[in-house]
Amino acid sequence: MKKRNNLSLTKIVIYIILGLLAISIIVPVGWVFIASIKQNSEFYQSPWKLPASFYLKNFSEAWNSAHMGEYMLNSVIVTAVALAILLVVALPAAYCLSRFKFRLRKILNILFMAGLFINVNYIVVPIFLMFIDADKALKSFGLSPLFLNNIYVLALVYAATALPFTIYLLSGYFVTIPKTYEEAAYIDGSGYLRTMVKVILPMARPSIITVILFNFLSFWNEYIIAITLLSDPKGAKTLPVGLMNLMKAQNAAAQYGQMYAGLVLVMLPTLILYIIVQKKLTQGMTLGGLKG
Repeated sequence: MKKRNNLSLTKIVIYIILGLLAISIIVPVGWVFIASIKQNSEFYQSPWKLPASFYLKNFSEAWNSAHMGEYMLNSVIVTAVALAILLVVALPAAYCLSRFKFRLRKILNILFMAGLFINVNYIVVPIFLMFIDADKALKSFGLSPLFLNNIYVLALVYAATALPFTIYLLSGYFVTIPKTYEEAAYIDGSGYLRTMVKVILPMARPSIITVILFNFLSFWNEYIIAITLLSDPKGAKTLPVGLMNLMKAQNAAAQYGQMYAGLVLVMLPTLILYIIVQKKLTQGMTLGGLKG
């Protein structure tokens, strides 16, 4: 009886803690959504007062006047290109590291695993300085600068920084697939590339989906690298960088409705995506384990 009482008490405490954590997340998010449909005059009243009406003009002004539509398009392009580059590089690399034995295999595994412990924010400045030197070199040859203020180069940097975790996760899943499937494909005359594409990748779909979803959320919300590499005030901006510019401008102009509408535009795609695929995302994070 004492054990049962202790277990029930433990469950109650856990539920209370989880409930408080949920409230601490839901309340600010809900407050942002409510603030996004308020008129500016309503912000000088009680912050918890519900809006008198749905003032949706904030969204149209944020989308057009504050260029949030342009910023969102840039974010879509950067995220899509970064995911494409990442998958093209990471899938064959993870497959080779997990299925074949060669001289540099252990060293490469160690290097990729070491990359898991490097915070990307710490190497942004060296990357920025390298790109400055590269652009200066291009100018010396009479060519236009290429590396800074280029959303495609930003996508390449995103893909490169996401390689260690992606290869680690994919390798761990590839190891769990029995080699008999590949042996059967080889007997039927299939080559290495065709076996990987036709046999292994379809079987690794849960892990691939997890990689896509996890990196989408990371690329979409990334701010530090984007603001560093897209430094031109008149150049292209991604959605998080554009949102920060909007917040500075609207704070000065006291246009708080537009500012919160911009916040909603940034949050909404990730919230919808996470709600749809949260089970697959959490399950995929625990798939397999890296084996030697």
